Amino acid sequence: MGEQNLMVAGVAACRAAGVKGLLFDLGGTLFSYPRSRALGAALMDVAAELGMDDEPEAMGRAWAAANDATMRRYASQAYFLHRNLFHDTLVAFAAGFGRTVSDELAERFLAAQRRSVIDHLPIRPDCHDVLEALKSRGLYLAIVSNIDEDYLHPLVDKHGLHHLLDHWTSSEEARSCKPHTAIFHHALGKAGLAAGETLFVGDSLHHDVAGASIVGMRCARISEPGVSTPLTGGLRATAEPDFHITTLTELIDIVDALNENASRDS
Repeated sequence: MGEQNLMVAGVAACRAAGVKGLLFDLGGTLFSYPRSRALGAALMDVAAELGMDDEPEAMGRAWAAANDATMRRYASQAYFLHRNLFHDTLVAFAAGFGRTVSDELAERFLAAQRRSVIDHLPIRPDCHDVLEALKSRGLYLAIVSNIDEDYLHPLVDKHGLHHLLDHWTSSEEARSCKPHTAIFHHALGKAGLAAGETLFVGDSLHHDVAGASIVGMRCARISEPGVSTPLTGGLRATAEPDFHITTLTELIDIVDALNENASRDS
């Protein structure tokens, strides 16, 4: 079955009427995940200050193990700050080499890591064009992200997204992390939209699709070959998206078809 037929089949399966707004995840959705797995400068600075002279490959493996273990511990929590997640990962990494991280060193690492994300997280090449096209259709557009305030706002400002979005919600603001439903209800309340008239777009089956489906939103999942979503250890995917996409551009035809279908039925 061709892509157009798959889209039409997905539209026919949706019970809700038209789409009045879209809520977007941030990392892995409007932004891609960084391709590089190399140790960042911030971590290398910490290693140097702690007198660690191990091979970068060994430190890379140790960081990956600490990261995986810490993410599994945080994954099921209803709410947490990512700065605490990153802090605990750093502490676990250093402990694996018999080192202790001071509060001052941890703060410097967190500040450098935050700057690195803001400076280098790659926005998808079609992001601005797609948001402009959807906005021109009178649709409500917003971000709903499992990230702290001091990451989300600088990224929105840096990439000029505040001109295209009606609002943006962090898990810190909502005091809730996806897939727990409070953050979705918080965002819908800000938008003044019903769940049935809202399309959620995200990359994680566990956080985005499962959580948004529970509150009654339709979902489009964006995915890239070989890219896995973080913070899924120990979680079980409990829903499937209404639409599968590989580029944001595909959303335009999906939304147009949903709204045309709703107009014919009204």
